[in-house]
Amino acid sequence: MKKDQAREKLNPDHLISKLPSSFQEEDPSSASTTIITTIITTMQTSEPCSMNFTESEGNIEIQQHVDRGVECTYLITVYLGYGIEVQVSAGHFIVHLSKTSLITVEDTGGQEPFILANESVLMRGLVLRSWSNQISIRFRGNQRLNSGFLLLHYQAFVLSCTFPKEPAGGEVSVTNLHAGGEAYFSCFTGYKLQGPKMLTCRNATTPYWSGKEPQCVASCGGMIKNATYGRIVSPGFPGNYSNNLTCHWVLEAPEGHRLHIHFEKVALAEDDDRLLIKNGNNIDSPPVYDSYEVEYLPNEGVLSTGRYLFVEFTTDGTMTSTGAAIRYEAFAKGMCYEPFVKYGNFSSSDSTYSMGAVVEFSCNPGYTLEQGSVVIECVDSQNPQWNETEPACRAVCSGEITDSAGVVLSPNWPEAYDKGQDCIWGIHVEEDKRIMLDIQVLNLGKNDQLTFYDGDDLTGNILGQYSGARPHFKLYTSMADVTIQFQSDPATNIYGYNNGFVVHFFEVPRNDTCPELPEIPNGWKSTSHPDLIHGIVVTYQCYPGYALVGSEILMCQWDLTWSGDVPKCDEVLTCRDPGNVEHSRKVITGPRFNVGSTVQFICNKGYVLSGSSLLTCNNRDSAVPKWSDRLPKCVRKLLALPCRNPGAASTSIQSSEKAFYQAGEILTFSCAAGYELRGGATIYCVPGHPSQWNSTPPVCRVVSMDYSMEGTNITLAVFIPTAIVLVIVLGIYVYFVKLCRMFRKSVRMPTSSPPYDNMTEESAFDNPIYESGVSTDVMSMQDVDSQNTSVLS
Repeated sequence: MKKDQAREKLNPDHLISKLPSSFQEEDPSSASTTIITTIITTMQTSEPCSMNFTESEGNIEIQQHVDRGVECTYLITVYLGYGIEVQVSAGHFIVHLSKTSLITVEDTGGQEPFILANESVLMRGLVLRSWSNQISIRFRGNQRLNSGFLLLHYQAFVLSCTFPKEPAGGEVSVTNLHAGGEAYFSCFTGYKLQGPKMLTCRNATTPYWSGKEPQCVASCGGMIKNATYGRIVSPGFPGNYSNNLTCHWVLEAPEGHRLHIHFEKVALAEDDDRLLIKNGNNIDSPPVYDSYEVEYLPNEGVLSTGRYLFVEFTTDGTMTSTGAAIRYEAFAKGMCYEPFVKYGNFSSSDSTYSMGAVVEFSCNPGYTLEQGSVVIECVDSQNPQWNETEPACRAVCSGEITDSAGVVLSPNWPEAYDKGQDCIWGIHVEEDKRIMLDIQVLNLGKNDQLTFYDGDDLTGNILGQYSGARPHFKLYTSMADVTIQFQSDPATNIYGYNNGFVVHFFEVPRNDTCPELPEIPNGWKSTSHPDLIHGIVVTYQCYPGYALVGSEILMCQWDLTWSGDVPKCDEVLTCRDPGNVEHSRKVITGPRFNVGSTVQFICNKGYVLSGSSLLTCNNRDSAVPKWSDRLPKCVRKLLALPCRNPGAASTSIQSSEKAFYQAGEILTFSCAAGYELRGGATIYCVPGHPSQWNSTPPVCRVVSMDYSMEGTNITLAVFIPTAIVLVIVLGIYVYFVKLCRMFRKSVRMPTSSPPYDNMTEESAFDNPIYESGVSTDVMSMQDVDSQNTSVLS
C-alpha cells in the first residue's frame, strides 16, 4: 500500500491535481507526455532539508508547505566537462511562489559561487545554463502557506572552452572547443611567435585551455627573400618600441620585379629616433625616404628602381613611441603596383593591375573615406602608374547615420583618440522600430565620458553614461533614435592601440521579444518557440564538413538580449589526431593533420603490426575529413616452439632421428621384419606454443600363426554353408526331374482298348492328372495314333 501511495505521488497527473484550480489546464493528459524522467518530489518539513542529484536528467519539485524560515538546498552535480541546463517547466508545471518566498540558483562549481537567477526572474519557460558541472538551488519559505511551489527540469549538456584570443599580428584556428579540442597559433610575416604554438582544451568543472595564449612579437631586422607581399613593423608594435635599437631589413623582390612601400603608421619620438628606406641592398644605398627630412608621410608611398630595398630603424636611449608599420608589395615590369587602403577594401577590373586597370575603394563599417580618389586607373604605358593616390579610411568624430545596422567608432580607432574632443553621432531607424546598442569595446580615460541619449538630441533621457573601462554590454532605446556623445579630457592624452570604444547598433522590433538572429553561412538554426520571447533557445548547427565556432545555443534573456554572439561555421580542413598505438612510434608529415597529410606507425622491436601502417587524411565533399583506415595495433611477435622427438619402440623405424622437429615437419614410421604397422604411417608437427604432433606414433605388432589361420577360418565359415545349400538345391532339382518322367510314362494307353473302358463310375475322376491340376491340353498334344502307339505295362 505504501509503495502504491509513493507511486501515486510521483505520478504527473497527481502533481497536476495538487495545483490550485486557477492554475490547472483543461487537458491534464498532455502532462504525461512532457515528463520523460523520474520526478523527485521534496516536501518541506519543519526540519532543514537538502538533497543531492547526480543523474544526467531529472525534475525537482520545490513546495512551500509548513513552517516559516525552512531552508532547503538542492545540489545537482554531473560529470566533469558537462554543464547543467535548468528550465522552469512548461505545460501544466508553472511557477506559483508566494511573494515572501526566496529562491536562488547558483553556479557553485567554480572558484566562487555565481548567481544565475533568483525569484525575481524565475518564470515559466526560463532556461538557465551553468558554467560548471554543479548547480545549487537554495529555497527559503517566509510564511505558513501551502499554495506556493516550483517545478524545475534539469539536464546535462557538454561544456566548452571559450574561443582563444587571437594574437596581434597573427591568427588562431581551433579544431574543437570541447574537451580535447586544440587551438593552433601562427604569426604574420615580420612577427615571431612567443609562447606555445598549440593549446588543448582540458576537461574540468569548467573546461579551460592548457596555457596562456601566445603573442606575435615583431622581429628587429632580417633578410626577406622573394618578397612579394607582407609587412615590416618595429619591435613592440602596436605598442611602444624599446630604446637603443638598430634594426636592418633587406627586401629582395623576385627577378624582374620592383618593390613599392605603403606607409601604414609612422610615429617616432621627437629626438634621434629614425626610419630610413634606401634604394638598394646595403646601408650605403641612396635613400628614398628619411623621417628626418620629411614632415608628412607620402600618401603615394615609395618605389624602388630595382629589386632591392634597404630599411633601417634606429632609436636612442631617451623617449619611445609607437614606431612604424610599412607594407611592401612586388610588381612586374609593365604593371602598376597593387593598391592598398587601411581599414578598407577595393575591387579591380584587372587582378594583374596592367595598363587600363580600374580600382574602386570602400571603407569598413565605422570608417569614412578621406583624401585621395574613390576610383583610380593605371595609366602611362611607358612607365605604368596610378593616376591618383589611394584614399584613406578613418574613424571620424561625429556623424549622422540612417542605416538599419552599423558601427560607431571612437576617433582614429584603433589608434588612440585625441585630447579635448567633443563628438556627437545621431542614429535614426524606421519609426516603428527601436535600436539595440551593442557596446563591444569600452576603454576610456577616467576623465573621458561616453553618453547615450534616448532620442534625437541631447535633451533625451540618458540610457547610460560611462568612463574608464567596462566589459561587453548592451543597451536598448525606447524609440527609433539615439544620440551618442563622446567627450575627452583636454588635459590628458591617451596612448596605445585599442583605447576608445566600438559600438555596434541594430534596428530591432519595438516589442517584448529578443531581436531576430541571422542565419549563418554553411549552417542552419532552429528555435524552441516560434516567438522570440524570454527563455526560448536558438540552436545553431553546421552542415557536414564544417565546424561551429562559438556558442551552439543562444538564449533570450530576461532583459531581451541574447546570451552570446552569433557563431559561425568554418570549413574543417584537418583530421582529428588519430591517437597513439601502444608499442609503436608515430611518424607524421605535419603538426596539424591537414588534408593530404599522412601518419605512419612503426612497431617496436618484438611486435608485429596488425592493420594498415599508413593513414592518410582524406577530404570528403559533404563531410568532415577522415583518416583512410582504422588505427592499427602492434601485437607481440610469438615464435612457435618445436615438437619433441615422439619416441618409438625398438621394432619401429623412424624416417629421421633428432631431438626436435620444426613446425610443419613430417615424420614417417615403418616396422622391422616380422612385424606389422598398426596406425597411421606418418605424423606431422602442428605449430603452436608449444607445437604438438597431430597424433601419437603408430605401433608394430608381431605377425603370428593365429593371425595366419584367421583367413582360413573365415573362408571355411563362408564356404561350407554355401556348399550345403548348393547340394540341397541340386538334390531337389534331380528329384523333380525324375518325378516328371514317371508321370509321362503313366499317362500313355494301349491301342486295342478304348481310352475309358477300364474306368468305373466311382473312379472316373481318380486320375492323379486332374488332382494335380494338369491341363487336358497336355493330353491333346500327345501322339495318339494307334498305329504308332505302344503301351508299356
